Amino acid sequence: MIQAGARIGDLGFARGFSTLPPEFWERREPTPLPNPYLVAVSDAAAELVGVDPVLARDDAQFLAVAAGNGLPAGSEPISTIYAGHQFGTYVAQLGDGRAILLGEVNGYEWQLKGSGLTAFSRFADGRAVLRSAIREFLCSEAMDALGIPTTRALCIAGSDETVYRERAETAAVLTRLAPTHIRFGSFEVFHYRNRPDLVKALADYTIDRYFPDLRAADARYLALLREVVARTARLVAKWQAVGFSHGVMNTDNMSILGLTIDYGPFGFMDVYEAGYICNHSDEWGRYAFDRQPTIALWNCYAFAEALGDLVELQSAREALETFEPIFQRAYLGELRAKLGLQTAEDDDAELLGDLHQAMERAGADYTLTWRTLSTVTQEGEGAFAGQFKDQTLIAPWLVRYRARLRREAAGDSERKRRMDAVNPKYVLRNYLAQTAIEAAERKDFSEVRRLLDVLRRPFDEQPENDSYAAPPPEWGRRLEVSCSS
Repeated sequence: MIQAGARIGDLGFARGFSTLPPEFWERREPTPLPNPYLVAVSDAAAELVGVDPVLARDDAQFLAVAAGNGLPAGSEPISTIYAGHQFGTYVAQLGDGRAILLGEVNGYEWQLKGSGLTAFSRFADGRAVLRSAIREFLCSEAMDALGIPTTRALCIAGSDETVYRERAETAAVLTRLAPTHIRFGSFEVFHYRNRPDLVKALADYTIDRYFPDLRAADARYLALLREVVARTARLVAKWQAVGFSHGVMNTDNMSILGLTIDYGPFGFMDVYEAGYICNHSDEWGRYAFDRQPTIALWNCYAFAEALGDLVELQSAREALETFEPIFQRAYLGELRAKLGLQTAEDDDAELLGDLHQAMERAGADYTLTWRTLSTVTQEGEGAFAGQFKDQTLIAPWLVRYRARLRREAAGDSERKRRMDAVNPKYVLRNYLAQTAIEAAERKDFSEVRRLLDVLRRPFDEQPENDSYAAPPPEWGRRLEVSCSS
């Protein structure tokens, strides 16, 4: 274990993924970022790898590593290959087109996203833009604070280097941390190349490193499939409960650890809309909010196919059939907690569904509706009904809900405490991210840092930051987010 409070020069980088055969990766050093500057550092992520965030903010060596302008001792930078189904169509080779893995520190892969061209860049430039780096940085750390499994974001290094997307923007490099960045597509690439030996090598590495309790299983590869299915189902249940839409659930964006990975055109819903599409490139709504569980299962089928030489077909089908009951149990458990219920009744799913329908008909704000629900008592409606302009849409439901509360053993104050611990007051609304981005593009990074601090405490009241809990202003209601980054 490393000691907390270290400078980056004191960290010990170790090999991890690069111990796999060379077919899985290529040696690639980052492309230096011209005249870099530090945009933001996450103190919480820094603790994971033992970096002292206070020292890092004033450490030239830390900035050099974050920008890809210097390599820490012991690092062996690589980029990795994978494939994937993108919008349902198989793409035979993708890979880290702009990400370089430096090695592992304290059990976390240290990856630079936006660090230049690799063998897998295809027609891209290998860079990330400041806009997308800020969105991923903030959302990674916000999701972790919400209790949702995710990759982590250590810092952003910016530069005045021009990068062209829909318009001219400036470049940035995001330092991303995760126990592993292996995805479903990491298996698919070798399955479709008819290399079962390499699929097996990756499966063995995955089990040995990340699922050691499966080593002794009689059918270890089937056990791996079942674990990935279960983790994926529970992850998506958490997304649905908090109103998060990933936007690009391609198989190359699905983590084998059940982490939220590859933040692109994501979005937290403002007004509740079951068919919410956060990615304006998703013309057919394949990745709409209400389709995320179905697509997650579809992706698990693709992962099972990639393990086809290791797992017998009927066993794979049985493993995949566990997805729906695991998801339903996890999702209902999440929403019961959001309702403040500690017991289960047969019509709970109907109670929840009717609340969502009332929200959608009324155009109610998803986050604030759930947050204010804790103000309802067994006898009164509190601030909750105020989320509905036409209160006739929610009045019948409130009668049922208060009757349900009276059948619970807990008192109102104790229930409110529990509900406020699972219903966030603060999420990364698109307009908040956009405000921080626009300030950062003027070289004012204070809003990025301030917003990060708010989002790391999503369940706290923070009265001094009430404005960050507000629904979007008119200009922020229909911000378009695309895959361009």
